[in-house]
Amino acid sequence: MSVLSRIRWFLVALPATAIVCFALTASAVDEDFPTLTKRLQAEKPTFAKRQQALLAERYDLADRPAKGTTMSRGKPVQDGVRVKLPAGMTWEKLAALSPEEVKEKQLWPAGFLPLPHPHHEAGGMIFPKFLIEETKKQTDRDLTRFDLDFDLPDHFLPEFPAPIYLTTRPDLGDVSHGKLVTLSDFNELFKDILNPKQLEGLRLLVTPFPQQQFNATEDRRSLKPHQGVACFDCHANGHTNASTHTVGDIRPNEHRHRIDTPSLRGVNIQRLFGSQRALKSVEDFTEFEQRGAYFDGIPADATRKGTNVLERGSQVHFMAEFQALLDFPPAPKLNVFGKLNPAKASESEMRGQEIFLGKAQCATCHVPPYYTDNLMHNLQVERFFKEVTINGRKASADGPIKTFPLRGIKDSPPYLHDDRLLTLGDTVEFFNLVLELKLNDQEKKDLVAFMGAL
Repeated sequence: MSVLSRIRWFLVALPATAIVCFALTASAVDEDFPTLTKRLQAEKPTFAKRQQALLAERYDLADRPAKGTTMSRGKPVQDGVRVKLPAGMTWEKLAALSPEEVKEKQLWPAGFLPLPHPHHEAGGMIFPKFLIEETKKQTDRDLTRFDLDFDLPDHFLPEFPAPIYLTTRPDLGDVSHGKLVTLSDFNELFKDILNPKQLEGLRLLVTPFPQQQFNATEDRRSLKPHQGVACFDCHANGHTNASTHTVGDIRPNEHRHRIDTPSLRGVNIQRLFGSQRALKSVEDFTEFEQRGAYFDGIPADATRKGTNVLERGSQVHFMAEFQALLDFPPAPKLNVFGKLNPAKASESEMRGQEIFLGKAQCATCHVPPYYTDNLMHNLQVERFFKEVTINGRKASADGPIKTFPLRGIKDSPPYLHDDRLLTLGDTVEFFNLVLELKLNDQEKKDLVAFMGAL
C-alpha cells in the first residue's frame, strides 16, 4: 500500500474532529516559513478590513476629548457614550424594556456584545504601534506581527508611557520620569529606590521570554527569530497599554475571550488574579503566565518554543514583590476612607458618589476605599441577546468575572474584561441596562464625573 493510500485509509477510520486536527497538523508541517509568511501577509488586509468594519458599525470612533478630565500625565479622556444604538432606539426606551423583550426584539446594542480579537481565528498577542516603536527604539526588539495589527484607535487607549507610583516611595511621585521602563533603562531608573531583590524582580519583568507568536520556531508571527515578550510589554510601566490576545484556558476557540490587559497598580490589595481564572495570588498568576498562558495553554508548544520555568522560591517571589509595590495614582479629592472630600469635590462628583453608593448599586461590588470586593460575579448578560458568532467570536454566556478595582479607572480604558466598552460613559449605560437601574441622564453624567475623581 502506498503512503498516500495509507493516509486515506487512516483518515476514513478517524472521527471528524480528529480529521480536522490531523489536517491542521499536516498543514503546519508541510508549510515552510516563507510560504506561511506569504500566505498570512496576503490574508492580512482582508481580516483588518473585517475588524475595522465591525468597530465602525459598533462604535463612534471620533476623537472627542472630555473637557477638564485627563489621565495622570495629561492625556485627554474620551467623552460620551460611543456604543451605537439600533435604528430608532434611545437609551431611555431601551432601559424601559425587560431583558426578555430586548432579547426577543434583538435590540441589544452590538457594542455590548463580546469584542472579538483583531483576528479571532488566529489569536495571539498583539501590541499598539506606540509600544512597538518605543520598544524597538530602546531594545532593538521588534514586536511587529507580519499577519495583523492592533485595531483600536490610540485616543481610546491608556496614556503612554504611563507614570509609575510606588507604595514605598509616595514622596517621589512618578518614578518613571516619563520613560518606558525596559531592559535598557530599568537599572538606571530604579537602582537607588529599590532593594536588590526588588530590582531583580523588575529585571525579570522587563526580560523577554519565548511566547506563542514571538519565538524562534518557524510557525512564529515575527519575520525574524525572536527573543519573545516581557511581562511589561503588555503591562507597560506596571500599568497597561491595552495590548490584547485571546485567553489561553477556554476552548473551543470561538468561545475564547479577547483579553483586556488590566493595570498592575494596586496589586497589593487584590486577592484574585486573571479575569476569570480566580488565581489566588500574584505569585500564582506570574507562574501561570510563563508556564501556560504564554503558549495558549499548550504544554507541547511551550516545550518546543522555549518555555521559561521560573523558580517559585526566588524568581517568582522577586517578580511578585516588585509588582506589589505598584500604587494607584494620586486622587487628591479622596479622603483616607476613599470617599470624596466635600471641600475639594464638585457638586456633580458629590451627586455621583451618592448614586454610586446608593441607587446605582455600584458599591455592592466596588467597595471603597479601593472600589473592589475581591470577589467574582456573573452579570448574566446573555439574558439580553441570542447567541451569535461575530468575526469568529461566539457571543454567549461569559460566566463569572472578577471585580476590578476602580481606583484610577480613568487611566485604564477600554473597559470590561474584553475591551468592549470604550469609555466610562459606555460602562454606565452598560450597567444601567444589565442591572436594570433606570438612571436618568443627569445621574449617568454624575456617575462618570465621580469615577473620574477616583
